[in-house]
Amino acid sequence: MAFARTCSVALVGVEGVVVEVQADLEPGVAAFTLVGLPDKSLTESKDRVRAAVVNSGAAWPQKKLTVGLSPASVPKSGSGFDLAVAAAVLGAAERIDPRVLADIVMIGELGLDGRVRPVRGVLPAVLAAADAGYEQVVVPECAAAEASLVPGVSVLGVRSLRQLIAILADEPVPDEEQDDQGRPDPLLAGLRVPGTGAATGMHSAGTAHDHGHDLADVVGQTSARTAVEVAAAGGHHLFLEGPPGAGKTMLAERLPAILPRLGRQESLEVTAVHSVAGLLPPGKPLIDVAPYCAPHHSATMQALVGGGQGIARPGAVSLSHRGVLFLDETPEFNSQALDALRQPLEAGHVVIARSAGVVRFPAKFLMVLAANPCPCGRFSRRDDLCECPPSVIRRYQARLSGPLLDRVDLRVEVDRITRTELTALGARGESTATVADRVRAARERSVERLAGTPWCTNSEVPGRELRSRWYAVPGAMDEAERNLERGVLTARGLDRVLRVAWTVADLVGHDRPDATDVALALQLRTGVPRGVPMAIGALT
Repeated sequence: MAFARTCSVALVGVEGVVVEVQADLEPGVAAFTLVGLPDKSLTESKDRVRAAVVNSGAAWPQKKLTVGLSPASVPKSGSGFDLAVAAAVLGAAERIDPRVLADIVMIGELGLDGRVRPVRGVLPAVLAAADAGYEQVVVPECAAAEASLVPGVSVLGVRSLRQLIAILADEPVPDEEQDDQGRPDPLLAGLRVPGTGAATGMHSAGTAHDHGHDLADVVGQTSARTAVEVAAAGGHHLFLEGPPGAGKTMLAERLPAILPRLGRQESLEVTAVHSVAGLLPPGKPLIDVAPYCAPHHSATMQALVGGGQGIARPGAVSLSHRGVLFLDETPEFNSQALDALRQPLEAGHVVIARSAGVVRFPAKFLMVLAANPCPCGRFSRRDDLCECPPSVIRRYQARLSGPLLDRVDLRVEVDRITRTELTALGARGESTATVADRVRAARERSVERLAGTPWCTNSEVPGRELRSRWYAVPGAMDEAERNLERGVLTARGLDRVLRVAWTVADLVGHDRPDATDVALALQLRTGVPRGVPMAIGALT
């Protein structure tokens, strides 16, 4: 009996399970049987593997062939097992020494001509292999840079099955013809899912300060600019309400550029999610800047939180992990989809249960909501241009549930820009670079204060810890506590005011929040003026 085995990885969400691919040859009528709970795309690998082996110059064994995927209880999907199946079959046929294959993890899809095509999820798959103790990984050549991000793993990138056979059999490695210069590599098509980029509104800044979206371009809006800066420094959720054309979208698009660059672990988390979703930028295997996701208001619950038919896919909350999720025209979203955001906002992850199993995706994001004050958008406290009946305004504003808004730390009214503000010369505000430097310094202060704890930003600290370990200046919280007694704030709201006050203190360089910091936090939370300067630069 001829037998060989190698390994591959089955992805469940962004977590991988190492799968042993076993091939067994027995005398009998030539047949190919694949067992181990494969899906449709994996079942079709039988024909792809047979054609790839023959077109690579190797003989296909004319015996009864059984390929098993163990553990058989784990659902397996996708075409990433092709390379491991082909290697196991060639090992059982003694074209390759079976002992060489035993400790190698192979990931890749095979074309009918033997080319090795990339698949989604290479990074989380290699991470799972490294966690399981494997040190050698074979991946498609164009995905080798992504796989090399995992330390302690030797990565071999191959362009064809012929090259892999020659390397494992210790034979001269054949040269593969390169595609014509100036044409896109067809192999890279496997790294992206058609249509997903435009549908999710994904983009990420390529440099430390995105000069295409500078905060200095925003005219006026001192309160809103301060709220954006506080949101970036402390990771607080933000709600912008105002008429059309006031600058809500401009502010949201400039928020990712003032966020600090991602750390190594954060970059791996973000890259793993985007790799599974097929959204990795071409030629950039590691995402080290905060992602930005702005789904259309017609997005379904599955598009927002993840799901779909078959194996669950990451939604917008996971694609914006460690970045910004911007929901423009928030009242136009489905109310059930909006309420589904409550659990990931608190937990930092989303759990999707399906009949095939439970999938967990990371979802620690900064949420920015934007809404008009009424259906026509002209309702304002300063003038009377709105023609909407009061009942229509109340119904429109009630589309955002109280429990969802209670999880938003900062609520700012974005007023209409006046002619004087728009035409004034030399009235540009602070640039993105200036604000980003201040945000980075505030983040460093909070990280130093929270050293030794599982939290990095002020928004993550639980209320009980704030009340027992990190105090404000005596008497600074009196006004906030009176708001709690009057019902203006909930208990959760009081904790969030204290979190925001700590962020303001970090921005202005205070050791502890004083009355001015708390007053600014209260104004950003309730929208009621407290008689304090709204610009952070005026407080320093």
